[in-house]
Amino acid sequence: MKRRPRVLFGGGLLLAGALGLVCCVFMGPSEEELTQIRAALAKPEVLLLDVRSPEEFSTGHLTSAVNVPVGELGGRLAELGAKERPVVVYCRSGRRSARAAGLLADAGFTSVLDLGGIGNGEDVALVTTTSR
Repeated sequence: MKRRPRVLFGGGLLLAGALGLVCCVFMGPSEEELTQIRAALAKPEVLLLDVRSPEEFSTGHLTSAVNVPVGELGGRLAELGAKERPVVVYCRSGRRSARAAGLLADAGFTSVLDLGGIGNGEDVALVTTTSR
């Protein structure tokens, strides 16, 4: 019986952590982060990186985005150009873009911004395109 409160407490921490992850993934970037993303996207050298699958990308993507699925990103870093090049990364909901942003930072990319989900493109005045 003495272990029961400990289990409930541990479960409460697990639930709180899961809720925190959900909020971080689905809430999108803060206003400050959106300001930084807008500034980065105004630069001609910025890379807008869509890390969704090719099938998802073909159904619609943000204007000028390049598609490199997150599962292939580690093996395709050389395609992204100089590590000093600003990169704005997005996916469908924000989960894969967060993973990709971490991978890019670990690989030495110095200016990586996570837009999160594709719907956040409206917050930075990007137009979505549809498949051809």
